Formats: sequence, structure tokens, C-alpha cells
Amino acid sequence: MWMRGGTSKGAFFLAEDLPTDAAARDAFLLRVMGSPDSRQIDGMGGGDPLTSKVAVVSKSARDSVDVDYLFLQVFVDQAIVSDAQNCGNMLAGVGPFAIERGLVVASGGETRVAVFMVNTSQIAVATCQTPGGIVTYAGDARIDGVPGSAAPIALEFRDTAGSSCGALLPTGNAVDMIDGVACTLIDNGMPCVVFRAADVGATGYEDRETLDTAAELKVRIEAIRLQAGPMMNLGDVADKSVPKMMLVAAPAHGGAVTVRSFIPHRAHASIGVLGAVSVATACLIEGSPTAAVAEVSDGARKTLSVEHPTGEMSCILKLDDAGNVTTAALLRTANKLMDGEIFA
Repeated sequence: MWMRGGTSKGAFFLAEDLPTDAAARDAFLLRVMGSPDSRQIDGMGGGDPLTSKVAVVSKSARDSVDVDYLFLQVFVDQAIVSDAQNCGNMLAGVGPFAIERGLVVASGGETRVAVFMVNTSQIAVATCQTPGGIVTYAGDARIDGVPGSAAPIALEFRDTAGSSCGALLPTGNAVDMIDGVACTLIDNGMPCVVFRAADVGATGYEDRETLDTAAELKVRIEAIRLQAGPMMNLGDVADKSVPKMMLVAAPAHGGAVTVRSFIPHRAHASIGVLGAVSVATACLIEGSPTAAVAEVSDGARKTLSVEHPTGEMSCILKLDDAGNVTTAALLRTANKLMDGEIFA
């Protein structure tokens, strides 16, 4: 099934329909997407990392969990399939897909689907609209980066801190200096390196096309990323899709912070769900470069609007008495695009 999940798009497979051998599976998925090729002309990929994604879903044997979800990023111009990260946007399609494929029985007007995210061994809960026991994709919810409206899908994340790196701040520091740039190395569901755009010669308000053609800027950001990888317990990240690089600036449209995201070598058209959660969390870390530019209200429940090139994404963070983030919730939508056979 081909689906849009949030601001991403890709293939959703039942695990049983793919080869069990990882190498054979990856070779198949490269053919499905048409990689490596910048246009992915001989496959279904759209020549963009955001449209070259795969969700592998299966019935879960875990207590209080409905399905297991493995996310795979298929590189566009390299023969690489990576499981080094989650994708919160594609997660938005997992609940509807699981119901459509009979892995979960709809329970009325709304159906909650507990999803084990295999990449990071974390659990998320997706609330899908199922009037009459049938998935609906039509509705009035709107998210920036997607035209029109669709049925709302609420995503709630718990215990995502350190999902890939072992700790929210894998170095134990709010700030680490890399090549003279003050960075926060953070993982609250997505490993990210967050730093002020101005510190690498950008404004933080550029559009995607401007960033993608800024060769010197990209070389400097990649140099920081390669050094940050081992510091974040990710090892050599030269051929990995993490950490994501987040350039932040003061909000321009009444939000909490403005961000421009590299994922990791191309500029994101918006921002990934879990990347937004990590950036929003960085806004709350005293002494961090993000906190220095962010505008955050008081209270144990905070709604932080993360501005990006095509709009904003609001993250609702709940804090405990010590100020630690305990849960994060976001609104996403999904759409079923095609259901059939693929030839590869």
C-alpha cells in the first residue's frame, strides 16, 4: 500500500510479504524505489528522501501492543537502506494500514493503535478515525506542508528520551563545542544536533532551495555531523541518516522557535515529527543555544510551535516536577494513495 503519512510518503508492507533475509529485503526495496538514481526514474520513489520511505508492519506479540513497525529509509542516490532512525510522519499511516490489513479491529468512532517502534524499542499510540468501524481519511484537520484537509491522527510518544543514543543528552552536556559552534546533542526520539543558524553563517529563515544550493554551508554542517556521531554513541555516521542537523533561530511568526532541518544532507521541506519533538525539548534545556533564541511559556504542560519552511508543527510536552519531558503529543494526518502489486 502506498500512503502519505504526515509530510512524508512511501510504501507500507506487511512483514510477511517481504524477504526475511535483510540483505535480500534491502535489495528488493532499492529496486522498488529505483535507487540509486537522483530521479529514481525506474522505481516508485519521488527523487526526494521524504518520498523514499518504507514502513514494515506486523502483528505484535508484545503485551499491550497491537503492531510492530520497522521504518526503513531508502536513500535516493546511494544503494543504502537504513534502519538507524524512526519516522514519526510515516508512523501516522501505521494505524490506518494496520486496520486496513486486519491486524487491528476497529473499535468504534475512534480506534487507538499501540505501536512498537522497532528501530528504537519505544511505544507510540495512534488514535485513528474509524466511524462505523471503517478507517476514514476524510476530515477537517490540516497540517502545514500538506494541501487540503484530512482526518486527524493523534500521536502520543512516551519514554522516547535516549531512544537511539542511550540518553536525552548523550554527552551529558547542554552544550558541546564542535568546530567552534555551540551545539546541543540531543535525542528525544530522533538524534539531532541543534545549533544557532547564525553560528554557521545562515539566518535560519532561508527556503529549502536556498539551503540545498549553499555548498559551503553544507560542507561545514557535515563536518560537524561527522564529529557529533561518535559523541552521540552512533559511531561512524558517514553512511547513516542520523543525526539530523537542526539550525535554529528566533521565531518569526509567533511560535516558540524557527528551525531549518538537514536530513542529513538535504534540507527538509518541513521537519520530521520526532525531530520537532527533539528541537522542542532542546528549547527547555537551560543554557542551550536553542533556549537562547526560543520563546517558551511557563507551566508543566507546554505547547511549543516549531516553525519550519512550510509552516509550523505544534508539540505538546508534559513535564514532571523535575522539569523532565514525560510525554509528547502531535497531530498528524495520513492518506491512502494506492493498494496493489508492485513489480521490482
